Amino acid sequence: MLRYTILTLFPGLVRPWTEEALLRRAIERGLIGVEVRDLRDYALGRYRQVDDYPYGGGAGMVLRPDVVIPAIEAALPADEVILLTPSGTPFTQEVAEELAGKSHLVLVAGRYEGFDARVERFVTRELSIGDYVLMGGEAAALVVLEATARLVPGVLGEPESVREESFSWGLLDYPQYTRPPEYRGLRVPEVLLSGDHEKIRRWRRAEALLRTLLRRPELLRKARLKAEDVFFLAETDAL
Repeated sequence: MLRYTILTLFPGLVRPWTEEALLRRAIERGLIGVEVRDLRDYALGRYRQVDDYPYGGGAGMVLRPDVVIPAIEAALPADEVILLTPSGTPFTQEVAEELAGKSHLVLVAGRYEGFDARVERFVTRELSIGDYVLMGGEAAALVVLEATARLVPGVLGEPESVREESFSWGLLDYPQYTRPPEYRGLRVPEVLLSGDHEKIRRWRRAEALLRTLLRRPELLRKARLKAEDVFFLAETDAL
């Protein structure tokens, strides 16, 4: 079982996410465990203060180290203590696959202007989900939770969906279609209706390559390409 401990000032933002759909079923089946802890439980003084003004001046408030660090220590032992921050390293599918193999992850979600820098000494890594700033780290923690939990065996009903999904080979996903076969003059590609599994496989792979080439060409430099992929891209003058 992969356990998660999420440290946040707003547990009410996180808990509902674990009470629906696949996450709820995975928790009920004992495949994953999610504990949400309130950072305010480690707050100081009569007014339960968790933040303070930054030394040197500036706008906003900073989360105090004497609140966050004891909260981290109370969650140990853990394989990883992860700080969610815009200044962290990018969270990728490769990182998700690595973390999914752990047994206990502590995810630390911040608010306001972020953490006192001394907190960084007590984490194993810092992760960012993109080059933008959120109002808090809860959404980022939930991204890490979903991206890793779905890789735990048994969480998804079809193992094949994990093996063939977007980014598993470093590519964007191929386009998907369902019923009806025609809608407002837009038809499902005939190959998908052919029943020829090999033709469908080749079509999907080609479409994934084309989508990646057109939308995220930088991914091709790191993608795990097959010989047939290289040949296909060469024909499109992509290489």
